[in-house]
Amino acid sequence: MTEWGFLTNHMHALYCVARHPGIRIREIAELVGVRERAAHRIVADLVDGGYLTRRRVGSRNFYELHPTLPLRREGLDEVAIGEVLDVLLKAE
Repeated sequence: MTEWGFLTNHMHALYCVARHPGIRIREIAELVGVRERAAHRIVADLVDGGYLTRRRVGSRNFYELHPTLPLRREGLDEVAIGEVLDVLLKAE
């Protein structure tokens, strides 16, 4: 049976950042189940799309999430990314 899931790697990375704004790329890669290079691309996509802002503090990056932006899916674009993250974070 093929493995599949309901969350994209991008959404999983957003979830990781929502839980830990100072998370390292290496940790995102481990949690999402991708290589570090893929995690770099995912985070870059999220920054370029405006979903995250990267701020450098010393030798670390910290990320600010912009929860009011819509999901990037036709038919679901009226749902803010923060609404989905709120559900996931409350489940903890």
